[in-house]
Amino acid sequence: MTTGFAAVLVFLALIVPDQIFRLPPGNSVFTALLRVPVEALVAGAILLLLPQRGRLGRARRPLAAGLGVLLGLLTVVKLIDIGFFAVLARRFDPVLDWILVDDGFNFLTDSIGKAAAIGAAVGAVVLAAGLIAGMTWAVMRLSGVMTAHRVGAWRGLGAVGVAWVALTAIGFQLIGGIPVASYTAAELAAHTALALPNDLKDRKRFAEEVQIDAFRDRPADQLLTALRDKDVVVSFVESYGRDALENPQFNGAVQASLAANSDKLAKAGFTSRSGFLTSSTAGGGSWLAHATFLSGLWIDNEQRYRSLVSTDRLTLTRAFANSGHRAVGVEPGITFAWPEGQFYGYDHIYDSHTLGYNGPVFSWSTMPDQFVMSAFQKLEYAKKDRDKLLAEITLTSSHTPWSPVPSMVGWDEVGDGSVYGPMVTGVESPQSLWKDSDRVKTEYAKSIAYSLDSVLGHTAEYGKDDLVMVFLGDHQPAPVVVGQNATHDVPITIVAKDPKVFDRITSWGWTDGLQPAPDAPVWRMDTFRDRFLTAFGPDGDPH
Repeated sequence: MTTGFAAVLVFLALIVPDQIFRLPPGNSVFTALLRVPVEALVAGAILLLLPQRGRLGRARRPLAAGLGVLLGLLTVVKLIDIGFFAVLARRFDPVLDWILVDDGFNFLTDSIGKAAAIGAAVGAVVLAAGLIAGMTWAVMRLSGVMTAHRVGAWRGLGAVGVAWVALTAIGFQLIGGIPVASYTAAELAAHTALALPNDLKDRKRFAEEVQIDAFRDRPADQLLTALRDKDVVVSFVESYGRDALENPQFNGAVQASLAANSDKLAKAGFTSRSGFLTSSTAGGGSWLAHATFLSGLWIDNEQRYRSLVSTDRLTLTRAFANSGHRAVGVEPGITFAWPEGQFYGYDHIYDSHTLGYNGPVFSWSTMPDQFVMSAFQKLEYAKKDRDKLLAEITLTSSHTPWSPVPSMVGWDEVGDGSVYGPMVTGVESPQSLWKDSDRVKTEYAKSIAYSLDSVLGHTAEYGKDDLVMVFLGDHQPAPVVVGQNATHDVPITIVAKDPKVFDRITSWGWTDGLQPAPDAPVWRMDTFRDRFLTAFGPDGDPH
């Protein structure tokens, strides 16, 4: 029984895929375990080839222990990968992703409470240590058994080896995409070992990419000439992904919001056009998407982000500042010093401490989106005798864990935010909500609808004739909402009264209205900056 347990432990560590949540439901998960791991064949052969006595014979136990430690470490990395695919729809980068530990802990704190989050963190450390120790014991145990039964072990390895070669040759699969002849652990080991050299190559490649900029030397008087007489608002709606529009499981609240706001905007004289962008991230990492959109470079990891903000790259916000607009950032999610703001070229930044909020927090979100838009109205947009504005506004009410979600109030009732106090009294906790995956989806959609009501409601209520408003999602929500195979697409919409604005983007082929059609153009998010600067520059085609 002890040997059998050791064999099962090693077998599972070798063959369980790090994307196991992408398997179809039902018996597919168990079927995926019917695999033949080549790593076990190679390791077994190496251990059996060592003589029983002499210097090489004495190396067997240390070698088996080393293989066990290696397999234990790979198993820990695999479990982290499974978590990353579940939340961020990608693998863990062992070089760059340690900075996300704090974000992960904060997410757990918001979702299950601080005490439970601390318990989970401690449990994770204990589990990692236990896996490494247990895997080391298991490999040493199996090594001893094979040495004691060398003939039988060679026969078993030979038979399984022939089966692996045959299965590889015919590409046999029990489930589409998962071959029975497995090399999962070897692939993971290669990915982990190559992380550092690959990241170094990417750093060099990015240093070359950042130097390529068609607008770097463009004179200020040649930037955004078609928007010199416009106030421009760019709003990021947290986690506003394509599925919020198109997934019938939960898109009802969002569809209702867009329909109601479309009527309000039409009555106020606004029209709109919509398309899709492919975000550089999913599930989280909003700052990577913001940097991609504003810089015109593909920012999909922390290394690229840190490299970017240390350059003088022309951002969309800085382009507006150079063209004569007052550039302000409205960032309710910033709760600490944010030196990157200087890179983006803002004239002024309003953060969670300077927006004048005197109400309760809503889980991760420091304040409701409607208050943010109301504060922007009072602090900047309603001022008389001011310069034209470029306001980049980040809306956070649709951030995980989507409980509690604020409710809209009259714009004249927002005040300093005290009105929101009763909205967090006696409401369901995130810990309770996240026990029901179906309700997580509906509350996510409700939060998106609230964010849209806030930004579009402000436009309909206060928008002037010279307003151009761009709003978009930063990324799709976590796979718990959209599944493991969702795209990285997010909606983007331009709202304005002046038809000349839309004349400039006729060639884009965007859909009329607040919702892009399913076949609307899909661009990579990093291409938007150049398209926008070209369309609204002196060379833009008004036809």
